[in-house]
Amino acid sequence: MKIAVILVNYNGRQYNTACIESLLAQKNSGGSYKIKIYVVDNASQDDSVQMIQERYGADERIETIPLDDNYGFSYANNVGIRCAGEWGADYVLLLNNDTEVQEDMLAQLMACAKRHPGSVIAPKIYYSDHRNILWSAGGAVSPIVRKVRHIGLNQEDKGQFNRECQIGFATGCCLLLSREVIERAGFLDERFFLYYEDTEYCFRLQKKGIAIYYCPQAVVYHKVGASSKGADSPLCAYYIARNWLLCNRQHLGGRYPLFVVYYALNRTACCMLWLLSGKKELVQATCKGIGDYRRKQFGRAEHDL
Repeated sequence: MKIAVILVNYNGRQYNTACIESLLAQKNSGGSYKIKIYVVDNASQDDSVQMIQERYGADERIETIPLDDNYGFSYANNVGIRCAGEWGADYVLLLNNDTEVQEDMLAQLMACAKRHPGSVIAPKIYYSDHRNILWSAGGAVSPIVRKVRHIGLNQEDKGQFNRECQIGFATGCCLLLSREVIERAGFLDERFFLYYEDTEYCFRLQKKGIAIYYCPQAVVYHKVGASSKGADSPLCAYYIARNWLLCNRQHLGGRYPLFVVYYALNRTACCMLWLLSGKKELVQATCKGIGDYRRKQFGRAEHDL
């Protein structure tokens, strides 16, 4: 059994080593699987790639793939997925490089995948700096406007989310895909660049009849927002404003007009709060995102944020 782990790196000098070391420390009872880690670099400006090559250059389990520009999360993951296919991977794990994983995480994900063949598997994710506080215990989707949310977000884990179950949404922070799933559902949509590519993929999985399962025994610790400057940034405001519209326009069908009403109320409320807080730049980024959606300008933003 071959498992390829895809890590997308962008100036991740301070995160990569901890993530890679946690993957290399995985318990592999009886050598039941072979692991290969692909670090796909989006033209980082720090020395993160050099550090990886110096530290792990002799380790055949780790391969760095430098790109000539920052093409975004979806594109870089797709590059890694294609390399994994050439290697003959049976499973691909999409994993943020600002994470650390528990020593039996891969084994638990694989056990869950065997219990639910042909499905996508997601772990339990804690905040890295508060390791008893949940960031995601799977995800849910609202019935009308199809808004996604993390189950258990910011809750102390007291065992209330320890049941393995089918879920409607899984974050791209950590996602196990089989070769069969990739062949059926395809690659990530590269128009998104950052944010909502995982939501769109989950909606696509649902249309294909592919189930998503939450595996509470598999544990990940996440340094939330490390790669995108945090949730309260112009970068985040822009891509959420644009990509939320793009995602739901593709998948809501006749319910899209209802979503647009909700979206307008939601973004207006956020903009008013930002203005009251003196965060004019977030309002400007949101307006740019909506404008670019209307102009069908996707991928990487063409203006500074």
